[in-house]
Amino acid sequence: MNTVSRTLNDVDSITSVEQLEDLLSEPTDAAVRAMVAIDGDIILLGVAGKMGPTLARMAIRASQAAGVKRRIIGVSRFSNPQEQAKLEALGVRTIKSDLLEQSQLDRLPDAPNVVYMAGMKFGSTGNESLTWAMNTYLPGMISQRYRASRIVAFSTGNVYGLVTAGGGGSVETDKPNPVGEYAMSCLGRERIFEHFSRTLNIPMAIIRLNYASELRYGVLVDLATKVWNETPIDVSMGSFNVIWQADANAMTLAAFDRVASPPFVLNVAGPQVQTIREAAQQFGELMGKQVECEGKEAGEALLNNGSAGHALYGLPRVDVDRQMKWVANWVMRGGKSLGKPTHFESRDGKF
Repeated sequence: MNTVSRTLNDVDSITSVEQLEDLLSEPTDAAVRAMVAIDGDIILLGVAGKMGPTLARMAIRASQAAGVKRRIIGVSRFSNPQEQAKLEALGVRTIKSDLLEQSQLDRLPDAPNVVYMAGMKFGSTGNESLTWAMNTYLPGMISQRYRASRIVAFSTGNVYGLVTAGGGGSVETDKPNPVGEYAMSCLGRERIFEHFSRTLNIPMAIIRLNYASELRYGVLVDLATKVWNETPIDVSMGSFNVIWQADANAMTLAAFDRVASPPFVLNVAGPQVQTIREAAQQFGELMGKQVECEGKEAGEALLNNGSAGHALYGLPRVDVDRQMKWVANWVMRGGKSLGKPTHFESRDGKF
């Protein structure tokens, strides 16, 4: 166990956004090794989302630990100017850009390393055309613009569809079976990236994430908030798995050392499968609340098997029990929320 892991296991609670973001950007040894192995700047496309700011900061810290001097560039529409200013203060060079506008995309700086984080999920139902443009058309534009780069692209475990709850979760070699237009468009994103990787010989990695979790959003926050507010818990999805966002960030950076053509595909998920009912009851005990569950557990759930990533990069540093304690404490104290429910209970693929 490295020093970082011991430090995390000594943390009983997280009491400020500053402490949280410091922990979320703490690199692993694998992330640092990857920053040694690759040369040149890193550009993060769609950096202003839920994971982007801490991933950008981790890229800075991992590069510093590796003794490598490089620019970390963050691109977004930056609808929140405060987020842009915050990233700049951390040392990220920010660029305001609408990636779907070809002229703006063309003006972006070259970079040998690209993290693709742009996409659309929430609000996709009722706005299907934009969903497909963002999730499928844009990856083709990015592939052609950055054909000389390495690309690590975010995808989602939703491309697999629902699987038997007791089966260990979907693995990278499973045939995709997406449910709903969002998941189908995400599979389209993967196929477009794969096409350009093959035809233009672009080294790529595709990250199938399910689900990143921290204290301001995520499945655990959704459950804890409902328990705290004494809102009934829908248990029909049955089971889920999560990964501490810092570990997901670190595995994403580490994947730069595995990029290939055709793309290297990696599930990023925690090793523990939780039932919604048991997690809700555990939150009830932590928060001193009675828990009311409704519905009946289905035999299938959206589950990723992250064992291949764990074999490459080690087990996540923060297990689910510790995350739940941190989340319960945060919610009870009225800690900041991003106000972005995951809708993890959706079984019809509508978001």
